[in-house]
Amino acid sequence: MLSLQYPYITYAIMGLTILLSYQANTDASFKQKMIFYPYAIKRRGEYYRFLTGGLIHADWLHLGMNMYVLFMFGQLAEFYFMAQFGALGWFLYPAMYFLAIPIAETYSYVKHHDNAYYMSLGASGAVSAVVFASILFNPLAEMGIILVPFFIPGFIMGTLYLIYSNVMAQRANDNIGHNAHFYGAIFGLLFPAMFKPQLFIHFLDLIKQWLSNL
Repeated sequence: MLSLQYPYITYAIMGLTILLSYQANTDASFKQKMIFYPYAIKRRGEYYRFLTGGLIHADWLHLGMNMYVLFMFGQLAEFYFMAQFGALGWFLYPAMYFLAIPIAETYSYVKHHDNAYYMSLGASGAVSAVVFASILFNPLAEMGIILVPFFIPGFIMGTLYLIYSNVMAQRANDNIGHNAHFYGAIFGLLFPAMFKPQLFIHFLDLIKQWLSNL
């Protein structure tokens, strides 16, 4: 069992997101200014939307789901960043989160910058980065899905999630930003290893050990 410090950064991110989402859901003009809108970014140079779109949500259910996952995995990711990077973790963890927002939306920008009807919002890309950073640090930690009565190692769950996100993104028959989920997840898996490559080696070694014990 991990002995966790208080995840102050995760709480701060949650607080900021809840506050801005509340404002967006009570003020339509505020939401329109904040939402990720590639058409406006290209034509009006409103590059701030790359970030602000990930800080607001469509409704309370959308917000609640993202904040629940962030609460569950953010405290783990924050602990791992501090354990692996020391004081630098106080910078790297929030840097990963806030960089994941625009990086997760880059594909959508390229695809939709001439589409005046495409907009998106929500922290799902950044939350996916947090989940996959946790998987990098501890790929054998068991993960599950709400209402599904069994758990599997995180690296397997993560692989299934990436496959699902890619397939659903190709189908493009719902209003969920599967591309943002996919690219946010990949970024979260790679970001910590960029600063400490041994993490990826350790990640692979743990998976090999688990497979050898089957």
